[in-house]
Amino acid sequence: LKTLTVIEKAWDLIGRDQIDIPRLPLDNRKTFELLCRGDGSGVFQLEGGPMRSLMRSLAPTSFEDVAALVALYRPGPMAANMHNDYADRKNGRKPIDYLHDDLAELLGDTYGLMIYQESVMRVAQKFAGYSLADADNLRKACGKKVRELIQKEREKFVDGCDTSGYGREIGSALFDVIEPFADYAFNKSHSYGYGLIAYQTAYLKAHYPVEYFAALLTSVKNNLDKAAVYLNECRQMGIEVLVPDVNISVSDFIAFDKPDGTRAIAFGMSAVRNVGEGLVGLMLAERDENGPFEDFFDFCDRVDVSVLNKRTLESLIKAGGFDSMGYSRKGLLGYFDRIIDDTVARRRKEAEGQFDLFSMADDDDGALVAGTRIVIPEEDFDKRQRLAFEKEMLGLYVSDHPLMGAEASLRRRTESTIAELEGVEDGTMRTTGGLVTSLQKKWTRKGDLMAVFTLEDLQSTVEVMVFPKTMQNYGHLLDDDAVVIVRGRVDTRDDQPKLMAMELERFEPVVDGNPPVRINLRPAALSDELLSALKALLSEHPGESQVFLHIGERQVLLLPDNFAVLATAGLLAELRELLGSEAVTA
Repeated sequence: LKTLTVIEKAWDLIGRDQIDIPRLPLDNRKTFELLCRGDGSGVFQLEGGPMRSLMRSLAPTSFEDVAALVALYRPGPMAANMHNDYADRKNGRKPIDYLHDDLAELLGDTYGLMIYQESVMRVAQKFAGYSLADADNLRKACGKKVRELIQKEREKFVDGCDTSGYGREIGSALFDVIEPFADYAFNKSHSYGYGLIAYQTAYLKAHYPVEYFAALLTSVKNNLDKAAVYLNECRQMGIEVLVPDVNISVSDFIAFDKPDGTRAIAFGMSAVRNVGEGLVGLMLAERDENGPFEDFFDFCDRVDVSVLNKRTLESLIKAGGFDSMGYSRKGLLGYFDRIIDDTVARRRKEAEGQFDLFSMADDDDGALVAGTRIVIPEEDFDKRQRLAFEKEMLGLYVSDHPLMGAEASLRRRTESTIAELEGVEDGTMRTTGGLVTSLQKKWTRKGDLMAVFTLEDLQSTVEVMVFPKTMQNYGHLLDDDAVVIVRGRVDTRDDQPKLMAMELERFEPVVDGNPPVRINLRPAALSDELLSALKALLSEHPGESQVFLHIGERQVLLLPDNFAVLATAGLLAELRELLGSEAVTA
């Protein structure tokens, strides 16, 4: 039901006349390309890491494959390895193997595999002579996990296969598949219903990603962990998500056209701390009736006085609600309360008929003079403070992220990103890094201190457990919003991997804004000796500046991150000595 609401919301944002969602073509190439990439974030039923791996392996090319995906990733089919067998048989990596040739007519459309409950019933009817009612009872019996009942069904099934001429051996082999499968298998109609919703959401993501993710973000605005995942997905897709804006935003997330013609998502104002839907409604009513607000003073003059709540406006300012008017957040926070006080007092007098143009005397600070306004300072917070306020008010980093621009430097210190932990074998040691969020320090029953936190990078999150022994050595490094490098053991026993920390290290992000080093080489001058010397020299000066090789006039090569350098004057001098004075720029 939640997903149907998301689809309806996206449909409204796109325009009902632009697309007919209930009648989408079920053979859309762009949609299947998305599914084949395993691009399942935000797609109904297909979001999990293992499911995305299965999508890439299966490479769906038809709607039937989508329905099969929904059915295959269930305990019953997985217990029989049907999910991998289906993918391998579909793509020719394994032959289609039938226990008996007569199974081809029953299971041909699923590559010889009983992936649906109906498959079990048809096999029981064909091979064991069951009526449809008896076949349904077989399905129910397997699901009840009553050993005596299952044993009776086994005897009945094997006897039926023997009576119908297929033999007891084939009967026993078929029941070995049916017994564990039927307990946790989907029926076909359920899979096709779920498959249709999965296909529709994949279609929307492929063709209308801005509108679709606006609807998705609205659906999870009270689930910050999930919202962070979708926000990161938007970043990866190049979709701009803007902070709340009193002249653009509404209560929920919306898609809108920027002046340059690109589509973007505006954060919903009701998701801002201390800003309820009622106050948003009052702001929107005034904006809809009389147009956008010219500036902060115009906003205070026009909105309902109940909106001029200092906690509410402080939250909107910290969240960036007035950024588009040209104000610095720090400057506006320094003066907004005085502006509100003056405005409320003046509006009250106006309402009482006491307004006098010359009653506004100049105070010591020149805060308000008749016909003039406070000049808001342009000085703003640094990035760290601005983002801290943004996360306090929105629960998320929206306009920026502490790790934005520092991805390469973090990656050089780690073995894998958080997303790459999915698919790693249980117990494997890995080093990864990111931002500490949702930090909880706890006491064990023995009275020892431990911690649990979420480690977040720009693509994904993972839960990290810090047990007492590790906590003793590294607990002092843990704070919310600290950037850390974690070495630990991957635990894959649950659906989502966890990391059991063994070592921790604080990491100060270095934004990869250092000027690149560009080396110009003539093709005729290239030699193994020169390249070896160049490689050795770059390796001696590790840093954050990327290195580009310009070979001749047309070929440009970006060297791998492990050859990024600290672009000191000394290094540049050594490079110019090696390659020539005109060969190096930074």
